[in-house]
Amino acid sequence: MNARLLELAERRATLTARAAAQRSALARQLAPWRVPLAVADQGVAAVRYLKSHPELLAGIAVFVAVIRPRRVVSWLRSGWMVWRIVRAVKQRLPGG
Repeated sequence: MNARLLELAERRATLTARAAAQRSALARQLAPWRVPLAVADQGVAAVRYLKSHPELLAGIAVFVAVIRPRRVVSWLRSGWMVWRIVRAVKQRLPGG
């Protein structure tokens, strides 16, 4: 019985090592997809949030209709640029 237990323990150790190697290989292969998948995940979360808060979506639509779409687009461009600048500055700061 001891020989069988030793054989099973060795087999288990081999399989555990193989699984660890496969996990490492998979993590290396998926590393380039980490950022795009995170962005997609944030997009899905935003859509879910808007679905659960339809009044917010209606408010945005009314705001755009009242303010005029061209002005809103220019505001969005400016806001996008400011956001990118703030993000770049945060990355350059220590602890950012």
